[in-house]
Amino acid sequence: MLTVETIRKIRLAARVQGKSIRQISRDLRLSRNTVRKVLRSDETRLEYHRESVHRPQLGAFVETLSTWLEAEQSLPAKQRRTAQRFYDGLQGEGYRGGYDSVRRFVKVWRREHQTTPTDAYLPLIFDPGDAFQFDWSHETVQLGGVTTAINVAHIRLSHSRFFLAIAYLRESQEMVFDAHNRAFAFFGGACRRGLYDNMKTAVTRILRGKERDFNRRFEELCSHYLFEPVACTPAAGWEKGQVENQVRTVRRRLFTPQRKAEDLEALNDALMGECLAWAKARSHPVFKDKTVWTVFAEERPSLLPVQRPFDGYAEREVRVSSTALVSFDRNRYSVACAAVGQTAQLRSYAAKVVVMHKGQCIGEHPRRFGRDQMVFDPWHYLPVLERKPGALRNGAPFKHWDLPRALQRTLSALKRFGDWDRQFVDILACVPSYGLETVANACDQALHSGSASRDVVLNLLSRATPDEAPEVVEIPAHLILDEPPVADCARYDRFCKGVNHATR
Repeated sequence: MLTVETIRKIRLAARVQGKSIRQISRDLRLSRNTVRKVLRSDETRLEYHRESVHRPQLGAFVETLSTWLEAEQSLPAKQRRTAQRFYDGLQGEGYRGGYDSVRRFVKVWRREHQTTPTDAYLPLIFDPGDAFQFDWSHETVQLGGVTTAINVAHIRLSHSRFFLAIAYLRESQEMVFDAHNRAFAFFGGACRRGLYDNMKTAVTRILRGKERDFNRRFEELCSHYLFEPVACTPAAGWEKGQVENQVRTVRRRLFTPQRKAEDLEALNDALMGECLAWAKARSHPVFKDKTVWTVFAEERPSLLPVQRPFDGYAEREVRVSSTALVSFDRNRYSVACAAVGQTAQLRSYAAKVVVMHKGQCIGEHPRRFGRDQMVFDPWHYLPVLERKPGALRNGAPFKHWDLPRALQRTLSALKRFGDWDRQFVDILACVPSYGLETVANACDQALHSGSASRDVVLNLLSRATPDEAPEVVEIPAHLILDEPPVADCARYDRFCKGVNHATR
């Protein structure tokens, strides 16, 4: 193929320098026909296209590859095999050629057999503080040496392109609330609009056009942070295209190869640091002379101020079982035994579970994400233990009770008595009145005196409690005597003289 430089030299030699075709052919070492072709044409670039492509290795497999491509033509794009997968399949059929030949063939075939026109989109511009975009992705990591599937929440500021990725083990509503709390604290404010897809944790019903029925708790989140939720048109991901593209970028940059972390919090701390580093090193796609971090610093004053985080829980009604347990997410959590047999409200947060009954908290536990686990707080069962002290021996809530060291030593010392369980339960029953630390100190004093028993501990507790000062009673004005009484002991003597004692 002749280069543009060679064509220029031929034209210059003939039309400016007046050389003949024979001389040009000899000087540039080209055939005369080539020189004539250049001079007879006004083209500044000559290209050669093969009428038929020679495929020495792929030729025998073209029919097989075409059949596979035709069979997948009607499938959604996500379900079609890539050129690499076709290459792997052909190798199983005996193909020994290179991957590049397969890739080029697949590309040309799909372009020639494309049935739907390529969509055209408009570039979107957002003002500072105008909108943020939210989406989920699914990744695989190793947490504590165990391969775990996680859900990653992505929140991106549309103007500055600054974003935060947060990992969770669920994609439930309380995780959506927690992601907003973390992101707005990270950004230092919120935007005036939030762009979402039609996720069930936010949208209850899709109406005509852009109208939506949003979930009540999700509307409370929007009201708390004062932003307007906007749900995209179904199957129109381009309306929040920034965060859609971010999902692929984060997967390629932050989760490939497979990440390892001790736990979820360690992973999120690392992700936060990497999001900051990315923003400080990445050039802004619109303001080329600035980094994402610089544009974000300019956008920050336009964000809506955040006073306090949203109380992000999802609430549901649960029934307290006869063993003072409530079920949630395939696990069971203990509550105060006073609520047995009644209905309570369970509030699930991203990292904890709180159970409410008649406006009072009757149980709070760290949230578990496994299955068929029982989470106990032994103090919930203290009233039952007072009635049935024998349960201290085999009760499930008391098997691994993390008591202060002084109480554990007292328990060991009491086992020399036949009623050791009753004595120890009587000591535990003092904790709600005196406090755990005070009871532990009394046990420690009893152990040092060499006479650890229930009576000694209870005596030490009563002595350690200061006597309350008597209450001062104010006498009403109408009960105050006008003339205070005067003591007269002589009256008693006169009274005794006038009394006659009986005699036998």
